[in-house]
Amino acid sequence: MSEMLPKPKRFIFLLLPNYSLIAFSNAIEALRLANRMARREVYEWQVVTENGVPVACSSGLYIAVDTALTELMREDTVMVCGGARVKLAVTAKLLNWARREARKGVAFGGLCTGTYFLAKAGLLQGRKATIHWENRESLIEDFPDLEVSNAVFVVDKNRYSSAGGAAAADLMLNLIAAGHGAELANAVADQMIYTTARTGKDEQRLSIPTRIGVRHPKLSGVIKMMEGNLEEPISPPELAAQAGMSTRQLERLFRRYLNRSPKRYYMELRLQKARNLLMQTDMSVINVALASGFASPSHFSKCYRAHFNTTPYRERGMAEGH
Repeated sequence: MSEMLPKPKRFIFLLLPNYSLIAFSNAIEALRLANRMARREVYEWQVVTENGVPVACSSGLYIAVDTALTELMREDTVMVCGGARVKLAVTAKLLNWARREARKGVAFGGLCTGTYFLAKAGLLQGRKATIHWENRESLIEDFPDLEVSNAVFVVDKNRYSSAGGAAAADLMLNLIAAGHGAELANAVADQMIYTTARTGKDEQRLSIPTRIGVRHPKLSGVIKMMEGNLEEPISPPELAAQAGMSTRQLERLFRRYLNRSPKRYYMELRLQKARNLLMQTDMSVINVALASGFASPSHFSKCYRAHFNTTPYRERGMAEGH
């Protein structure tokens, strides 16, 4: 009598309106390839939406759905697939379903902005998580007690999160390795032409030198200080002192490599943070200004308009109208 094979591990992919197609497809394709490379069904999956009706992804495409919200088994894993305007996609019905299933011990993961859904449902209390870097500031503002990582993915017991895009593949390869060994995970990565699978220690954004196209240690160090102190900006003289140079040398460095002053570059970083908060949170314009290092709302509005050619209030109105 042949030995009975273990039952396939089941994943439930919950698609929220405007979900990220690239994150979803990277995750589900990893499971499909795992079955192929294992030469048996080690995984199975269902695609669900709140009402069992297909929802458009962020690029406007529709994918067939298996069912509406359903009762799950304790061994199941739910992957919440989020994307643009995630707050509009989260409903009381979805949250109540997730909380009920989580109480059974069901594992939950968030792909891209699906992490916001998990936090809103209260499923990340005492857990570490990650989210797409563009949404990080708004997640921290909405859930100040949540430990938010910059990593491409985070596995914390039975809660998983990935930054979206290619990071969904990294997360799934990690879960495949944990469940069925590194050999199978590596075989899947090879099939995906994925030669540099990342770990939970890898950060999701490009390094500062790669991002700005300049390899200069002192310049990178100053920019890192700026990015870490957007709410309470550091003065140019202090930045220069911490980098071990004079203010004049700092000015020359930024002019030479970035064609702008340190003050201008710092301002642009703060304004981009402000724009992300306006688009992704319900914070008042005044609180957005404060969170971005502007003590005066009028000064904030003036700078914002000069940079983005619109006012913070109009930006907020456009975000709400989408």
